[in-house]
Amino acid sequence: MLNRLSILYELQLIDDQLDELEELRGDLPLAVNELKNHIFSITENISAKESSKAELLEKRQENESEIERLNENLKRFKAQLYKVRNNKEYDALTKEIDHSEEKIKELNIENTEAENLVEKIKMEVEELQPQVDELETKVKKKEAELKKIIKANEREEVKLREKREKVVTQIRKSDYHTYMRIRKALGGIAVASISRGACTGCHNVVPPQRQIEIRGNRRLFTCESCGRLLVSAEISEEVHKRLSF
Repeated sequence: MLNRLSILYELQLIDDQLDELEELRGDLPLAVNELKNHIFSITENISAKESSKAELLEKRQENESEIERLNENLKRFKAQLYKVRNNKEYDALTKEIDHSEEKIKELNIENTEAENLVEKIKMEVEELQPQVDELETKVKKKEAELKKIIKANEREEVKLREKREKVVTQIRKSDYHTYMRIRKALGGIAVASISRGACTGCHNVVPPQRQIEIRGNRRLFTCESCGRLLVSAEISEEVHKRLSF
């Protein structure tokens, strides 16, 4: 049981060191992710606008082809007016002419609206692109800062992670799951020691009888106030000496 408690506390000390290295990075990882998400959002917006523009241009081209076809029909219909033999044929041709002219008018209006929308989209994209460029510059700057910090502590972090992996192999799965659950719930500190009769995690006094039981190192105890695993001051001192933390 003594080794079981000692190894859990050792894991806590290693994780404390890793957390400190993480804190050195500050909010840079979060800032980089937020900037990248913002860039992604704007580029998606630009892409959607470009797709709309392409659709409008394609539709305008289709309309132009249709207008050309209708104009050819108009020429033919008007030429046939001089060859009609009765009012029925005349009325049918004039109806076709009116329909073609109305359709051409509708298509021209649609094309004018499409051209206006295309110009509007172009202006919107021109306004958005500088935002992307500015954000990308910021990302590069923050990534460079983050890389510098990571590089400065890379060797120490690798060493700590290797040590952590070895320690984890010596811990019972159930103990590790308990440790990780408490660590996640209580700000990274899952195992605390007793100092001057109090839990170092929450600083609340541990009852004298419970302190005696904890010093016996016979089973896992948790702080009645915060729920963290507790180890005796003796184990804390021994582990600190062993790891030179």
